[in-house]
Amino acid sequence: MYLIKTPWLLKAFYPKCTWDIPSKGKVVYLTFDDGPHPQATAFVLAALKKYNAKATFFCIGNNVLAYPNIYSSILKEGHAVGNHTYDHLNGWKTDLNTYRENIKSAAKLIDSPLFRPPYGRITNAQIKQIVQAADLPNKIIMWDVLSGDFDLKLTGVTCANNVIHNARSGSIIVFHDSTKAWERLEVALPLVLQHFSDLGFRMDVLPTNLT
Repeated sequence: MYLIKTPWLLKAFYPKCTWDIPSKGKVVYLTFDDGPHPQATAFVLAALKKYNAKATFFCIGNNVLAYPNIYSSILKEGHAVGNHTYDHLNGWKTDLNTYRENIKSAAKLIDSPLFRPPYGRITNAQIKQIVQAADLPNKIIMWDVLSGDFDLKLTGVTCANNVIHNARSGSIIVFHDSTKAWERLEVALPLVLQHFSDLGFRMDVLPTNLT
């Protein structure tokens, strides 16, 4: 079970995490989890370029190691990156020290202060450790809207509508540049980009100076 739109109560329960970025202007923040991926990431980069859009990619350390050229392309094209652990750990099932060391291993490959916990699953103890650490990416980024592109039961059009009907200015939106999401991503992303472009929205990287 998952929620497409993150309720205010959940955001209030985890105040040290960033769920959205209130803005007076027209801006949304597209994010992509689980890459880099040879097919999906290349597609995302081309689609973003077409609409002059920028995004933030939360990368898995071992995927950066496997596809360094694709990772370099993300940065060269003006996008931002974030840490998504070294091998996609579930924080609810991982002890504090193992989780910390896994993030540190990914940080050797991913130079960013931004961190997103895989599945959004993280404990309060892990949050406390991360935000206080000098040697970890300590800006924890969650989301306001999930596309649901990881859900095999959905269509790409449904995933696009999940975003279009729920996102607002300042929303942090989640897609996945992964094998699992690919079939829905390739349909949903162009629809979302076209929608927000037509409405005059800027699609930008997440700022790194979050408090």
